[in-house]
Amino acid sequence: MALSRSARLAALTVAAASFCLIAASPAPTPGSDGIGDPYFPQLGNGGFDARHYDLDVAYNPDTDRLDGRTTLTARATQNLSSFDLDLQKLSVTKVEVDGRRAQFTRTGDEIVITPRGAIRKNHTFRVAVTYGGVPEALTGPIVFGSDYGWMKTADGVFVACEPNAASTWFPSSDHPDDKATYDIRIKAPKGLTGVSNGRLVDTYATKGGQRVHHWRETKPMATYLATASIGKFDVKTGRTPAGTPIYVAIDPVLAHSNDVDVYAVTAEATDYWSQVFGPYPFEETGAVVDDMPQAGFSLETQTKPSYSAVRDESTIVHELAHQWFGDSVSVEQWKNIWLNEGFATYAQWLWTEHKGGASAHDSFLAGYNSRPATSAFWQTKVGDPQRDTMFASAVYQRGAMTLQVLRERIGDKAFFRLLPAWTKLHRYGNADTDDFIRLAERISGKNLDGLFDTWLFTTGKPTL
Repeated sequence: MALSRSARLAALTVAAASFCLIAASPAPTPGSDGIGDPYFPQLGNGGFDARHYDLDVAYNPDTDRLDGRTTLTARATQNLSSFDLDLQKLSVTKVEVDGRRAQFTRTGDEIVITPRGAIRKNHTFRVAVTYGGVPEALTGPIVFGSDYGWMKTADGVFVACEPNAASTWFPSSDHPDDKATYDIRIKAPKGLTGVSNGRLVDTYATKGGQRVHHWRETKPMATYLATASIGKFDVKTGRTPAGTPIYVAIDPVLAHSNDVDVYAVTAEATDYWSQVFGPYPFEETGAVVDDMPQAGFSLETQTKPSYSAVRDESTIVHELAHQWFGDSVSVEQWKNIWLNEGFATYAQWLWTEHKGGASAHDSFLAGYNSRPATSAFWQTKVGDPQRDTMFASAVYQRGAMTLQVLRERIGDKAFFRLLPAWTKLHRYGNADTDDFIRLAERISGKNLDGLFDTWLFTTGKPTL
């Protein structure tokens, strides 16, 4: 069938416009090897926006070997000739981009991937990385001097990755400013349970007798909040009194290690924080409690905080408060960490107040009066505490003090409007200290620059 003269002219016009568009497009260039966070310059990756991770991991506790395949769906934010993913120590055997083999090289903890053809800006693409090896936990001063990341237990593994250890077990854009949704399939020997984020959507046996647990997190999640803890667990499921599904897994070795009812506290605190901070942001709440004495910390892994022992009630309510402050609303850069830890610590004070104990004001005064002006505690700039001291006690305690001073400056009515407004405005996103100050000033109608400068960015003990 022949084209009419008008159809031929129209086709030529479209072709010419397409040629001009291509000619005008910037030449493809490599994506940057980091997002630019001053604490971790090479964490995260430029040139694309992560959208969804599909993780398949198989772990053998006898050999400590992990074999995995990560498929990342992402959208290009520039014309890409190549791009990076973060992966620490593990070996890569194959990379595919949109189903085609791609070249790759390793530079330190970066995988540099060169697809067969350039990736156009705004194009949604899929990169699949096959990899394996023995994951290595990270150590150093950052997390209270403890190891963190992928940590071997007596019967499996405890996975808690804040701030920079997610890339010790899966290739990723490993920074909280690049959130995505997840499907996580954990293959483990028969008799062990793999626990992860979101809701359990399937469990099945392989031909080799292993068990696969398939978890799905449908809400955006920072990489460091992903987990794949494996071991023998006693599991209890149900719903909180307000109706939120709950999943609590506890290592049977820890049964009766103290009188804390993790399930009951988790259910009660989830419902109470939903009244104070706004609706619970995720589909399920819960806990993973493992016997991991080498990890001297707990972590707010999304939907199911991870505890290295049965922790006290105050710790549980702290980690659950993080589901709003840190998980749903995440930091844009790690220097803003007080927005996570100061808020969760203040939540502990609110919980004590709620349960009929000391008021938040009294908790503030107790902390303030117990530390003399000469204490090193007052020398941390909470609003930018520096990488190796980002989890210093001042970030927690002085951060919480800042919120109590703010509450007393603007009054309870404005303060308790501010908290749910903050979690609603930045729900599933990222924010920084300036964002919080602007919102606090808008809601209160007060200029608060001096307050925040004194409590977050000035060393020395503030006067009351």
